[in-house]
Amino acid sequence: MIFLLVALCVNFAHGASFVNDTETENLLTELVAPIARAADVPDNRFKIHIINDDDFNAFVMGGEDIYIYTGLLTQIRTPDAFQAVIAHEMGHTLGGHMAQMSARMDAELRRTMLIQALGVGLMVAGGNPSLGAGVLAGSSGVAQQSMLAFSRDEERIADNLGVDLMVRAGLNPNGFITVFEQMRDLTGAAESRVNPNRVNHPLTTERLNNVRARIANIAPDYVADAAQGERWTRAYELVRAKLVGYLDTPSRVRELYPYSDKSDPALYARAIANMRGGNLDGALVGIRTLIARNPKNPYFYELLGDIEYQFGHYDDSISAYEKSLSLSDEAPQIQTALALVLTERKRPDDIYRAIELCKRALLHAPAPFTYWVLSRAYGDMDPGRADWAMAEFYAAQGDTTRAKQYATRAQKKLKKSTPEYIKTTDILR
Repeated sequence: MIFLLVALCVNFAHGASFVNDTETENLLTELVAPIARAADVPDNRFKIHIINDDDFNAFVMGGEDIYIYTGLLTQIRTPDAFQAVIAHEMGHTLGGHMAQMSARMDAELRRTMLIQALGVGLMVAGGNPSLGAGVLAGSSGVAQQSMLAFSRDEERIADNLGVDLMVRAGLNPNGFITVFEQMRDLTGAAESRVNPNRVNHPLTTERLNNVRARIANIAPDYVADAAQGERWTRAYELVRAKLVGYLDTPSRVRELYPYSDKSDPALYARAIANMRGGNLDGALVGIRTLIARNPKNPYFYELLGDIEYQFGHYDDSISAYEKSLSLSDEAPQIQTALALVLTERKRPDDIYRAIELCKRALLHAPAPFTYWVLSRAYGDMDPGRADWAMAEFYAAQGDTTRAKQYATRAQKKLKKSTPEYIKTTDILR
């Protein structure tokens, strides 16, 4: 379990499971950045959150926090289709739909109360409860139909704004067509039996026709960057394979990436699945093949480090992680994985190097597992800071009881002038 946390750190907080993986986060950030800029959101303001859930879903909060479900990533087949989903969600933000929805709900609530008051008035005036019963029964239905119509209008507007954002960002707006065609294939039979006035989204066929018409009106000389698209496609296929390898069952991995498939994504998914299933020799063959084909891919060396760690080959694992870090810019999860192996090898200076790596990782992307490894690194050498790190670990997990227990223990061992003592005070408050 410790290994799996290293390989693909999954944090549980506030009832949701969040996936932390440097390769996935870096690619998604790169894919979202041009859309965010087109929506006037600076690069350093938005943050990607990956939710471990099979739902075909994504949403944006405040225009800056972008939540993406793993189910969307594993089912969406192309990066421009993924970008279309994000552009649609950004369209909701540009349209101010959350604020409008809140205002509309207030208005409908007042409207419902007035209708219900009229119903009560009829009852009192006529002395017969049945006179006003129909008005009372229909009041909530009127509000519901109004809200559903409002929501459908918002979705149409968000689609249109999303297409415009894709064009403004220099991206391929046909991603919208890809998404809606895929959704139509998944839900077409069910939607044929749905009353379009009883749902909060327009039917997929309607949305598909709408975006086709919108795209047809784009200037004929508009061309998206094809070279960038090809590079993103290769990277996106690897990320999809990685998520499938870690999160799906072995049978599902074999179904999507059969042994007859010798592509890089297929080798990647199978190597991960083999590692998870304990077939380390098979995993090692797969990852070494990938490295031979792609000697500058940092994430293949990361997986090699994971596999060597499971073998107990600490020196080889550390060497692979170091190579991975040398090929990547910022990789907090890889830094944390390397720190963990260093705490187990325990050569002179390994502990100090592990502490340094954890601190660097926490500066870039605070994560519960990094605090756990940091506590392990401090250990008996600095028990006060070890307890503080465990307090942070539990606080990040939402376990306030244990967080306060460790914070109290830490304060008994730390000097009041240290930053860690001050941080434990924050936790206790």
